[in-house]
Amino acid sequence: MNAPSDDFPYVNHMDIRFGPLERIDVGALADACVDAWYNQTLCAVNDSVVRLGVMEGEYHWHRHDSDDEFFFVLRGRFVIELEDRRVELLPGHGVVVPRGVMHRTSAPERSVVLMVETKDIVPTGGP
Repeated sequence: MNAPSDDFPYVNHMDIRFGPLERIDVGALADACVDAWYNQTLCAVNDSVVRLGVMEGEYHWHRHDSDDEFFFVLRGRFVIELEDRRVELLPGHGVVVPRGVMHRTSAPERSVVLMVETKDIVPTGGP
């Protein structure tokens, strides 16, 4: 786990919490979360992982040179800022941010988001 810092108060759990055929109660996990920006790897699917994000506030500008990211909002409102536009997602909305695209995510209110990305992406909380 990456511990939060004053500059980047992100809590990241990189361990795969659930194995094949284990039921995952995303709502209960989100409800139990007390951190402002929390990330838990839920499970592995082939060469990718599904991660749960419970967030409120802003992340930093960054890009992933070799990996795409998929974001799907379950609760709240999630914003992805790009260099030339802004994409706002509400519950039931999803979007892929292609590899190499500079972006910054934010949640103006407490939001619950599922992310699908390769296991090589490590959300470190630093630029």
